Amino acid sequence: MSPTFEGPAIDVLIPAIEKDLATLPHVVDAVRKHVRHPIRSILIVAPRKERIMDFCRRKACTFVDENTVLPITKKDIHYRSRTWERSGWLFQQLLKLGGDKLCTADYFLVIDADTVLIAPHRFRSSGKTVFYCRDWSQPEYFTTYRKLMGRKAARPSSFVTHYMLFERRRLSRMKREIESMHGVPWYTAIMRSMNRTRQFAFSEFETYANYVYSADRGGMILKKARNKSLNMSASQISKPAIQKYARTFRSLSFHKRKGYIRTPKQ
Repeated sequence: MSPTFEGPAIDVLIPAIEKDLATLPHVVDAVRKHVRHPIRSILIVAPRKERIMDFCRRKACTFVDENTVLPITKKDIHYRSRTWERSGWLFQQLLKLGGDKLCTADYFLVIDADTVLIAPHRFRSSGKTVFYCRDWSQPEYFTTYRKLMGRKAARPSSFVTHYMLFERRRLSRMKREIESMHGVPWYTAIMRSMNRTRQFAFSEFETYANYVYSADRGGMILKKARNKSLNMSASQISKPAIQKYARTFRSLSFHKRKGYIRTPKQ
């Protein structure tokens, strides 16, 4: 039986860099297979590199030069210490929050370039948005949220699950509120609200979802993320293995971030 595609048509936004090209084909193919919405466009927001642009041509994706999205670029972000460099990580989060200016659909799905869906996903149901949750997070995310939004996060759990459906109008409203509160552009307010001596000080997913939750928790459907992190390449995993994982998990992430990855309780 063919899968049914219901609800609003959406765009998909994937920030990426060259090192993501090993996983990115699997990410795009899985989105097309498992997202149960009509998809208008898949936008790859990335550096202007020939390999990435060629990938976009081959996979029928729209290439967006990352330096054209915001008034700032990665060079304007200084988020590092003697032992770690997080400027690019933060820049990608800000690019995702710039999606309301890039996408044309009322809703757009953001997914990390290292995360592959392995089960069907519908992100709008009965007029509500489905948010995926896990039971642990970085405490500093909520410290930054309080400084940025002027209130404590009303979180029921954590929304950092590697992909999320954004509503363009709601995201734009959140950024306007941040600018009104701080008197500076929203991205400047985020960077000023962070403790940049901490390696994990801001989360775009935690911020947006808690903003929505505080205003309209009745308009949200919360589900367990059931994401599995794997220490291998996406091309190394077999179809039988994926089918086995799909009995328990909704997605697989192929990232290597020491000090961050943890297997959450399911």
